[in-house]
Amino acid sequence: MVYPTILVFNYTFTPYMEERTYLQTWKKYLPVIRLHLKRSLTEDQSFKLNITDFESAGDRGKSGYTFSITIENGKATTSLAGSPVARDLYEALRSDDAIKAILQDKSVKIAVGKTFLLSIKTTHISAYK
Repeated sequence: MVYPTILVFNYTFTPYMEERTYLQTWKKYLPVIRLHLKRSLTEDQSFKLNITDFESAGDRGKSGYTFSITIENGKATTSLAGSPVARDLYEALRSDDAIKAILQDKSVKIAVGKTFLLSIKTTHISAYK
């Protein structure tokens, strides 16, 4: 998405620039996440994230970088409003066609804890509800 650039008093400002602080960081991780998503179809997966990647993208202070997202049929079922880190991950996942295909007919829980361990747990959604 391209945002307009506005010149105000010789200061260039791009609206919403900070809103997607972690998006590029997550896009860098997409190949690894895609691999672990595929593997999570048979067993739970986890891998360590590099804390420096996230700290250089933006300081979360006391709120930290921890979050948990549940995605069912490709749609987030948990609120992402309180965590820019989680929201940007979800946006990055939705931008990848292979990942979108993996997420269909599945319930996926992705969590990042205080130790920067990203965990993925996937279950199939029953067609019979």
